[in-house]
Amino acid sequence: MSQVHVTRRYRFCAAHRLHADLLSEEENWAAFGKCNNPNGHGHNYVVLVTIKSGTAQESCSLDQLDGLVNERIIDRFDHVDLNRDPAFAELTTTGENIVKLIWDILEPLLPNGCLQKVGVIETRDNYFEYAGVT
Repeated sequence: MSQVHVTRRYRFCAAHRLHADLLSEEENWAAFGKCNNPNGHGHNYVVLVTIKSGTAQESCSLDQLDGLVNERIIDRFDHVDLNRDPAFAELTTTGENIVKLIWDILEPLLPNGCLQKVGVIETRDNYFEYAGVT
């Protein structure tokens, strides 16, 4: 049976510093370069959330999705330093970790099987995508 998906686009601006406490200053510089600047740097992130579309009882409405993303993602991350968010206390604020965290926040709040994937555009050249197990 064919399935249609819909992807919604959201935006937030945030600062962060790529830094791992487990690494020395030299190792952090080697791993993250100028993104390890102690003053941090920022991005205009684009978040792409893809859900199943359809008429099934379990389908996810766009209004529901917009509400959840705005309340749980945009309100939380827009114009903040991501390194200060408790979810990143043990994690480096890489695009891989950001996209997975967004999935982990949204997936339990949506109808079972609704969320298909989450993408994060960090820069012109960096795109991260996660499609966890539902």
